Amino acid sequence: MKATLQRLIAAAAALTLSAFASAGIGDVPAGEYKLEKTHAYLTFSYLHLGFSRPVVGFSDFDVSLNLDQSDVSASALSVAVNPASVDTGVPKFDDHLKSDDFFDVANHTDISFKATSIEMTGESTLQITGDLTMKGITKPITLDATINKAANHPMRKTPTIGISASGQLKRSDWDLGRYAPNVGDDVSLNIQVELVKS
Repeated sequence: MKATLQRLIAAAAALTLSAFASAGIGDVPAGEYKLEKTHAYLTFSYLHLGFSRPVVGFSDFDVSLNLDQSDVSASALSVAVNPASVDTGVPKFDDHLKSDDFFDVANHTDISFKATSIEMTGESTLQITGDLTMKGITKPITLDATINKAANHPMRKTPTIGISASGQLKRSDWDLGRYAPNVGDDVSLNIQVELVKS
């Protein structure tokens, strides 16, 4: 009975290690990867008057990765966001966020992020630092990212990388600080993407 239990534990451990290894970037080839837009989520949240943490998203954005598999730090990553696609689920609030109180989409038609450093911090974790530009202001931010899975997509049969990333920023650093501190200045970013080999 004890031997059987030990074999089961060993098999479970092997399966866990195998699943973890499948998340590694080494399971897909180098080259250009583009966003699979039907599985792409870019959201941010903040504290509203101490009562709630709204979650707001952008419905129109793109991600481009040029993967150097032999040296991930030499890879190139960029993100382009259409601020006019901000989506709160409340049209009147969307209009307010698009106004010159916040994103001022009439004068600033894009948000961009360009990685300046990509560092593997574990088998499937990365720290990505880059320049975030909003309303013509560029400042650095750092994202903590996890490679959920890197493998051939079971249906498309195409190399695919699934990534979750998160980060923090102060909206006032980009001239988006209206109503702070009553409405929280600290913003949490959450990014969920699938990138497909071009």
